[in-house]
Amino acid sequence: MRAIAIPLTLLTLAAACLAADPPIPLWPKTAPGESGDIGEEKDTTGPTGGLVAGRRVIRLGNVSVPTMTVYRAPKDKATGAGVLVFPGGGYSILALDLEGTEICEWLNSIGVTAILVKYRVPARAGRPRYAAPLEDAQRAIGMVRQRAGELAIDPNRIGVLGFSAGGHLAAAASTNFDHRTYDAIDAADALSCRPDFCLLIYPAYLTVKEEGDKVAPELKITKDSPRTFLVQAEDDGVRVETSLFYYAALRKASVPAEMHLYPTGGHGYGLRPAGKLITTWPQRAEDWLRSQGIIEK
Repeated sequence: MRAIAIPLTLLTLAAACLAADPPIPLWPKTAPGESGDIGEEKDTTGPTGGLVAGRRVIRLGNVSVPTMTVYRAPKDKATGAGVLVFPGGGYSILALDLEGTEICEWLNSIGVTAILVKYRVPARAGRPRYAAPLEDAQRAIGMVRQRAGELAIDPNRIGVLGFSAGGHLAAAASTNFDHRTYDAIDAADALSCRPDFCLLIYPAYLTVKEEGDKVAPELKITKDSPRTFLVQAEDDGVRVETSLFYYAALRKASVPAEMHLYPTGGHGYGLRPAGKLITTWPQRAEDWLRSQGIIEK
């Protein structure tokens, strides 16, 4: 049976029952280095695609026009904090609902305005897999900071949250903010692209196994890296050492960090209940956000 391409707007509406602003293109024209020859953007999940907690997952592929979509916190709950959400997918696809819209819904429930970043995938030939996504991430952070007043967000409480490859992207954005990786376009690029805090949920690619789990060279941890929250399971196929050694490097640089390590849980669960303790990570994350004064106690 042939997979049917479903319009992204319908997929997003079906994935989560929450209000969103219209998607905002990250680039006024073509994204840096794009030639538009990677094929049609579509959900790549076929009829036999793997389920998570008994539910289908949107696996969006061939993204060449990156956007950000704002999910505003309800006015009666809004804390003034904002979080950019980076879904995972191995830098090949984006798990758009599991690690995107569903996460935005949770963030809204605790008073945080969420910004879902649809970054470019798959990895572009001849470039590091994270290169184009990092351009999109830096651009998105600057745009959110520029619009902070309009979005009722404190420009000093803008964070990033990523899953799997999206966790690597969140880490890359948190350790590469001294300069843009692209030529500046407008006033948004004159603002800081440093996240104020970072949440990494079962992140991938943080270390190099063949080099004794040395932190990946593109992740330049310094004392100025933002405070970080990590979650991973010991039986994660990505290898829990990636988070452990990254956490140790943060601590060595005197960056405030908190890590929650669970014995089981695997990988790719998002926040869907799976009968395992690890899926209570959102409560731990909320506790951390409150303890850090990012959202009100």
